[in-house]
Amino acid sequence: MKLGFSTLALFMSSMEQFLETASKDGFQLMEILCEGPYWPRNSLLMDKRQFEVFDLYDIDVFLHSPTIDLNPASLNPGIRDETLKQLKETVDFAAKIGANAITTHPGIIHRFEERVRNYGMQHAIETLSKANDYAEERGVIFSVENMPNKPVYFCNNAQEHQYFLKECGTHATVDTGHANTSPNPADFFKMKKIAYYHLNDNNGEKDQHLTLGEGTFDLSLLNGVDKGIIELNNYENILKSRDLLISNGLIRNIN
Repeated sequence: MKLGFSTLALFMSSMEQFLETASKDGFQLMEILCEGPYWPRNSLLMDKRQFEVFDLYDIDVFLHSPTIDLNPASLNPGIRDETLKQLKETVDFAAKIGANAITTHPGIIHRFEERVRNYGMQHAIETLSKANDYAEERGVIFSVENMPNKPVYFCNNAQEHQYFLKECGTHATVDTGHANTSPNPADFFKMKKIAYYHLNDNNGEKDQHLTLGEGTFDLSLLNGVDKGIIELNNYENILKSRDLLISNGLIRNIN
């Protein structure tokens, strides 16, 4: 498994600090969380020389699109339009720095009536399909993440996640913690077109982003995983998760 981490754990550091930390600790991958100071619309305005830092490190870079306050499934067309605009900007940022893929969320719906949820799903699929088409034109993999097992989320089970991939033409990002809240986490690992994985743990009931091994997630499901991004709030816990993967023989010692 090639292993990396989400910059969520180093939020407010510079891009160069992200890359330097990844290189120092032997990681091969890194996912930049494009929120706050790393918002793609601002990042695209960086001086050309600031992008050159990505060429100085042998790190495969992925992006997580902005999702806070955005929603591809929104019943409000203005929110959907802005969501699509920011997804395209994330694709542009990925193309500019040579990132391999971007991950985004499938959307949420706060009314649980079937007709309303289906209506929101139609909007989500339309928005994400347009974003995927744009990504394909730019040579960037566009990937939709599975979500926790709650009705408010789309892609909260493997069947619906696979349906989104088929309808939108996208790849999948499988989050192990989100999968662990479902009755059959293993179903997510059987999906087609998985781009990479988010690695974290929980108690099987709610999304907690625990260090691997501190929850109930079955680590044996990671056998055969080729690309994993440890997604935690604390960098020390990222290193603990890395060491657990090494001790379980899931990755070689990367230091």
